[in-house]
Amino acid sequence: MKNNSISDLGLFLVRLLAGGMMLTHGLPKFDRLFGEGPVKFADPFGLGPEISLGLVLFAEVGCSILVMLGFKTRWATLPLLFTMLVAALYAHAADPFGKKELSLLFFTLFLSILISGGGRYSLDGWKGKSK
Repeated sequence: MKNNSISDLGLFLVRLLAGGMMLTHGLPKFDRLFGEGPVKFADPFGLGPEISLGLVLFAEVGCSILVMLGFKTRWATLPLLFTMLVAALYAHAADPFGKKELSLLFFTLFLSILISGGGRYSLDGWKGKSK
């Protein structure tokens, strides 16, 4: 394998694992949306807890799938980055660093993917749009 192939394989694994872990973090939130009673979720921008939860689900589920597939990869990281910053700086603002750490780690992973793009082993790369 050439060095570029190894780098592309590494980027593929980072995309797949970061997206997959975020997906498993987001899927349980569907219960909050379709559960009994009113939606209880943080509302940092005054849009209402239902809309805030919907936006988080879009990022954590929809955009995670796009990142895993490597489709519109850079665009898909933007909602994820924003969501992770809000989680770290708003939802966990009063918490100790250990509680914010996961959000900041996800932020770092998705920032790296934003900078790198989808790589060769992605739908973007297959269509020649990874760079």
